[in-house]
Amino acid sequence: MRHLPATAQGEQTEARRVILYSHDTFGLGHLRRSRALATALTQDNDRSSAIILTGSPVAGRFTFPERVDHIRLPGVTKLQDGTYVSQAMGLDIDDTTSIRAGLIQSAIERYEPDLLIVDKEPTGFRGELLPSLEYLRMRGRTRVVLGLRDVLDEPEVLEAEWARKGAVAATENLYDEIWVYGVRDVYDPTEGLPLSDEARARIHWTGYLRRQVTDASDIPQSPYILVTPGGGGDGAAMVSLVLSAYEQDPDLGPDAMLIYGPFLSGEVRDAFDARVAKLNGRVTAVGFDSRIEALFAGAVGVVCMGGYNTFCEVLSFDKPAVILPRTKPRLEQWIRASRAEGLGLVRMLDESRDGMTTDSMIRAIRALPDQRKPSEAGADGLLDGLGVVVERARRLMEKGTVR
Repeated sequence: MRHLPATAQGEQTEARRVILYSHDTFGLGHLRRSRALATALTQDNDRSSAIILTGSPVAGRFTFPERVDHIRLPGVTKLQDGTYVSQAMGLDIDDTTSIRAGLIQSAIERYEPDLLIVDKEPTGFRGELLPSLEYLRMRGRTRVVLGLRDVLDEPEVLEAEWARKGAVAATENLYDEIWVYGVRDVYDPTEGLPLSDEARARIHWTGYLRRQVTDASDIPQSPYILVTPGGGGDGAAMVSLVLSAYEQDPDLGPDAMLIYGPFLSGEVRDAFDARVAKLNGRVTAVGFDSRIEALFAGAVGVVCMGGYNTFCEVLSFDKPAVILPRTKPRLEQWIRASRAEGLGLVRMLDESRDGMTTDSMIRAIRALPDQRKPSEAGADGLLDGLGVVVERARRLMEKGTVR
C-alpha cells in the first residue's frame, strides 16, 4: 500500500505515478510535449513522479525536472518510402519492435502507474503498445489517456492510416479519455475518423500547452529574430531561404539567430556554416539548444516551421511569427499554419500563394518587428492546456472513474 503524505491542511494526498509514452521515430515534438506534461503533472503534487518512455535519440540531451525521468527505447529510422529500419546494428525491425514492447511492458508492470498518457499513436509504434494496453485493461487500476495534438493530418489520409493500424478499435476499447491539446475552433484532429458517439463523449479539449522559460540560456544582447526549423530533419529548405535573404540584402535586419536542430545532417550543416561565416555576424548559428524557450523569450520575432511545439512557443512568448509549413509527408503543419493565419495569430508563407522566393522572405523578415503579436488576436485564451490536463488527471485518478 502506498504512503499517503499529509497536506498543509492535514488531509491525506496519495503519491501518484504517471507514465508518458511517445514513440518518437522522428523529430523532437513528441518528447518535448511529454516533457511539458510531465513537468506540470509533477509540480501539481510534490509526491508524484513521472517516467517518459521515448524513442528519441536526443532524450539524454534534455534536462528533466525533479521526479521526472525517462527510459530510452531502441531507436528506429523512417525511410523515404515510409518503411522503418532499426538504428541498432544486427537487428531487424521486428526484433527491435519486440524489444521495445518488452521494455514498455516491464516498465509498466514494475512502476505500476496510476495514469498512462499515450502520445498520438493509439497502438504505439507498429502495435508495440497493445500488449501493455490489454494488460492494463485487464488489471483495471491504471487510467489510460490518448493525447492528440491539435492537428494530425488531412481527414482522408488519417482515416486510412488509423484503419490500417487498428487505431480506431484501440481508441474505442482501451482508453478512458482522449485529450486534444488544442481548441476546437482551430481544428478537430479527429475529423473523418469513424469514432462512436460514446468515444467522442470522452474527448476533452484542453487548449494549447503554455511554455515558460525553465533554464537560462545565453542570448544576444542586440535585437534578433529567432530562426528555428524544430528538430531540423526537414528544415534545410527554410534555413537556406533565410540565409539567401541575408545574402541578397546587406541591409536586412534585425540580425538572426539560427538554431539548426539536432537532426539537420552534417554535410548540409557544414554548407550552411560556410554561408553563415560570410555574413559577418549578421546571422549566428548553433546546432541545438535544449533551452530554446529562453531564446524565444528574447527574440523580437520568429521565422519557423509549423510544428506543434514551436506554435505553442510562439503563442506562449507572444512573438510575431512567420511560418513556413512543410506539406510532406503530412499536411499537418500547413493546416495548423493556415488556420492560425486565418485567426490573425501568425503570418504564413505559402508556396502556392506567396512563392518561396528570396524576395518574399526579405519582405517577411523586414515586417516582423511591426507585425501584430498573437495576444492581439486573443492567443492568451488558447493556452489553458496544462491547467486543464492537471485537473483532468486529478479527477481521472480518483477512485471509481474507470469506465
